[in-house]
Amino acid sequence: MLKKIHPIAGVIGFLTILTFWSSTVLSELFSTPEGIAAVKAMILKGMFVLIPAMIIVGASGMKLGARRKDAPARAKKKRMPAIAINGLVILLPAAIFLESRASAGQFDTSFFMVQFIELIAGATNLILMGLSIRDGRKMTEHRRRSV
Repeated sequence: MLKKIHPIAGVIGFLTILTFWSSTVLSELFSTPEGIAAVKAMILKGMFVLIPAMIIVGASGMKLGARRKDAPARAKKKRMPAIAINGLVILLPAAIFLESRASAGQFDTSFFMVQFIELIAGATNLILMGLSIRDGRKMTEHRRRSV
């Protein structure tokens, strides 16, 4: 069962962050302050999807990879703490801060500085998660071929 849940949770997490990131960029480039505030509010609400997905992918990955010593498994194990720390220390607080500022109409220097940091941290997590998805596919390649 974990072998099915893990990749599903990983893809949900990846696509959720991709949606947050692209919505942010598009709203900043083409929307009104009200539209930006709406995007920030939806991102904060979307944490109720993202956080459980990331907990599930992390816990299931640790369980599935506990005994694995191959290179893709080691790489995934190294990336996961960086993804989690980035999410908990930068992305979640930034989402809360940015939603608060946007809903108050405070689009000042601190808003845009935190927005810039959030976009970099989000892109970093997308890259790290994409590499982990790639390595996960490598790890299951032999199983797919033999079926």
